[in-house]
Amino acid sequence: MMIIDGAAGEGGGQVLRTALSLALVTGKAFRIENIRANRSRPGVMRQHATAVEAACAIGGAECEELAVGASALTFVPGKVQAGEHVFAVGTAGSTGLVLQTILPPLMLADGPSRLVLEGGTHNIYAPPFDFLERVFLPIVNLMGPTVSARLVRHGFYPAGGGRIEVDIVPAAALTPIDFVERGERVSVEARAIVAALPGDIAVRELAAVEKVLGWPDAARRITQLPDRCGPGNILMLEAVFEHVTELVSGFGKLGVPAQVVGEKAAKRMAGYLASSAVAGPYLADQLLLPFALAGGGCFTTVKPSQHSRTAAEVIARFLDVRIAFEEREGGEHLVKVIPA
Repeated sequence: MMIIDGAAGEGGGQVLRTALSLALVTGKAFRIENIRANRSRPGVMRQHATAVEAACAIGGAECEELAVGASALTFVPGKVQAGEHVFAVGTAGSTGLVLQTILPPLMLADGPSRLVLEGGTHNIYAPPFDFLERVFLPIVNLMGPTVSARLVRHGFYPAGGGRIEVDIVPAAALTPIDFVERGERVSVEARAIVAALPGDIAVRELAAVEKVLGWPDAARRITQLPDRCGPGNILMLEAVFEHVTELVSGFGKLGVPAQVVGEKAAKRMAGYLASSAVAGPYLADQLLLPFALAGGGCFTTVKPSQHSRTAAEVIARFLDVRIAFEEREGGEHLVKVIPA
């Protein structure tokens, strides 16, 4: 049985999620130790437990030692079963991270699936739903499957209570793609969402964005959600290009001025716009697994994170591929999937 050290590299929850996905695809069992050892609160948290439970449910898998707070567990996959599944994180834990765990095997299953995921949809520790829908899934769909997602109800930290629905029409195999050009810029938008909080928060966030990026009034808007959805606040900056969309988010946090939230998000977007890379750091993380499952392809990104490099090492344990990070002139990197 494969033994994985959850403290290696970046040492976060992605090690567990990637291993679960690949175990279901390849049929390889594993034992992971030192789960999330590099986090301030190590071990399995509620959203990770839900991801494991979801992997067991869709894959007929057996898991030993699963519990919130556990530092190790053993996972033995079975056969992936397409169909309708409902999973509730039960907190503001990310529905998107649970989806990322079970989406790869369901994209290669023997029939369509429909998922209902309840919990956090806009969580400071994970890409928001809008990122999955507008940035990640369009690229996945270029590789063969058809995946569509709908936001039914927002779920902010700490209350949660959100709901997303996902339909998956699988492909017999994923098609490798080369993803190295953004194309021309089509549009930009800055959107501030508030729920059960003063609308002035959104106004100040957008003013900070205008100061850094100079985006026009027509590109800035405020969405006030019903109080029952909150309290919560997220700022999302979106840049749409011919071949890719980038979305940068900032979350309101108690004690952090709204203008600081806006300024930090705007500077991150400015950094992306100043580069020529296709994928920002979060998209790069998410593309590694589908590209590896396709057995080839490449994309350009900004400087790879330790998160990405750790995921590449886990992927190489399960699949006969190598992921290479090649720095190019100007600071961007070419990420290539190379058959072993």
